[in-house]
Amino acid sequence: MTQQLLPCVEINPSTAPDACVIWLHGLGDSGHGFAPIVPELKLPDSMAVKFLFPHASERPITINGGMRMRAWYDIKSLDFESRADLEGVKESAEQVEQLIKAQIESGIKAERIVLAGFSQGGVIALHLAPRFSQKLAGVMALSTYMCEPALLSSEALDVNRETPIMMAHGEQDEVVPVFMGNAAFKTLNECGFKATWQTYTMQHNVCMQELNDISAWLQKLLN
Repeated sequence: MTQQLLPCVEINPSTAPDACVIWLHGLGDSGHGFAPIVPELKLPDSMAVKFLFPHASERPITINGGMRMRAWYDIKSLDFESRADLEGVKESAEQVEQLIKAQIESGIKAERIVLAGFSQGGVIALHLAPRFSQKLAGVMALSTYMCEPALLSSEALDVNRETPIMMAHGEQDEVVPVFMGNAAFKTLNECGFKATWQTYTMQHNVCMQELNDISAWLQKLLN
């Protein structure tokens, strides 16, 4: 292992895990932010799913006056085309890839691993999964968008083209406008990926109906 793995909040099932969900938080949050949703998903014990909620490194954020906070990449501008800093995205995607590979080395098969992300975390998930060299169980991209969508067609690998990608967004999202999420959804499908799209009456957050839908999706995927 060439670098230290990202620190994580880890929630283990009561029996030895045979599946894993790696869930990436949004800007300024940490792995602790989404960890409380695990019991809300009400997954049956028989599924034996481990959840990992990694912490992004701290870095200065340009649009926040250079304030340091946990972030997967810098945001230099709110422009649709240049919101995500590609170099930062690549760096974080590499760190998450190492985390996935560590789970595979621990005995969990790649096709039993779900990569999930909210907002900035979703950007990393949508960047990494189409370029990852092993087939994953699924991808969950919540209230998010895509970094440099024009690169996808030339950089994507075939191995995850059939992998289910669940995309969900709030109709009243003022942080990441819904059109940005929908644009990412369209780009994925144009490039031959199997993405689905769902909107909810909410802002830049998650709601109970969305959690219920996530639970059903995970149960279908991993049972």
